Amino acid sequence: MAGTDGNRPRLVVGVSGSSAPQLAVTFLEIARELGTVETHLVMSAGARLSIERELRQDPSEVEKLADVVHDTRDLGAAVSSGSFVTLGMVVVPCSMRTLAAVATGNSDNLLARAADVTLKERRPLVLVARETPLNYIHIENMKRVTLAGGTILPPVLSFYHQPRTIEDLLRQTCGKILDQFHVANETFPRWTG
Repeated sequence: MAGTDGNRPRLVVGVSGSSAPQLAVTFLEIARELGTVETHLVMSAGARLSIERELRQDPSEVEKLADVVHDTRDLGAAVSSGSFVTLGMVVVPCSMRTLAAVATGNSDNLLARAADVTLKERRPLVLVARETPLNYIHIENMKRVTLAGGTILPPVLSFYHQPRTIEDLLRQTCGKILDQFHVANETFPRWTG
């Protein structure tokens, strides 16, 4: 499961066009801090718009946080193949459009294709679904992804760790994501009883 540097496992990080690209940025920053995984980034066109509008940042700045960047139009990229071994994939945040594409196997871009490959290879797929309230279609799509082996991990606020800043809340969600891939992290104070 070695990455391009020969010793770190690869993790595919998809970013779709939902609100809260701050989650993706924080996740990539933490992954870089930890240095234990090689991140392969795929950003949708919608993600680029969200980054520009919500972060007031050029998407290329976010790309610099990843180890490898793949163009979402490149269906021949390494992450489109099951023979490219990874720990799995996270889509953070995950729009309802991307959720629907994954749930129906509609792999018309690299982000959806990489998610489809992750499921077919029985690797962990974590979708950080960012929408509220949910309608029946959203719930059915979440059910389909879950039955296919994926994990739906909405960025639900928690307060047992006594967050003082938005960054504390973001880091807690990112720590929960990393836990799904068994990547050791201390991004937030854990509940000890």
